[in-house]
Amino acid sequence: MRSELEEAIATALAALARGEVVGLPTETVYGVAADPFVAGATDRLFAAKRRPDSSALPVLVSEPEEAGRLGLLDARAARLAQAFWPGPLTIVVPRRPGLGLRLGGDEATIGLRCPDQAVARRLLRSSGPLAVTSANLHGEPPLRTATSLRQVLGEAVSVVVDDGPCEGVPSSVVSLIGPSPRLLREGGLALEEILAVAG
Repeated sequence: MRSELEEAIATALAALARGEVVGLPTETVYGVAADPFVAGATDRLFAAKRRPDSSALPVLVSEPEEAGRLGLLDARAARLAQAFWPGPLTIVVPRRPGLGLRLGGDEATIGLRCPDQAVARRLLRSSGPLAVTSANLHGEPPLRTATSLRQVLGEAVSVVVDDGPCEGVPSSVVSLIGPSPRLLREGGLALEEILAVAG
């Protein structure tokens, strides 16, 4: 007999395939996810969070190697991925040409991360890459429990995979667009740590 967690993952995978929004744990905070390869799915994600589509959605991958199929990773990105993935670092790089995903923001770039959380990676191995952002209304504090996610986002989220509280700090976001790395958001990693690896 399947466990409750296995049932929740199976239900979440079915919802993602239908283009619905699901909640999932990460090592930082709870996230909300949609399959960017399903038409209309990321529109529902923007709507669920009341997030303007000028604010790009990052994409999570189950393994670091997957990132290269979505973005163009230079030597700096490869060093950062090797040092900090799986982990709380989102790397913004140029998108692969012809990758027609609606993620908002700059259509020439993509933010990528491999999370260090067993349930999230298990889900991602079956679903493929997902557009995932923190579970909260835009501009509000991130949510750390499945219960608070359900209370705040309600029916906009079809399924929530509950794996207990998420007590981490949101990921750091670094842009590798241009000659020098730029920290767009400090989170689980400090700029000094990132620069020491990126060069």
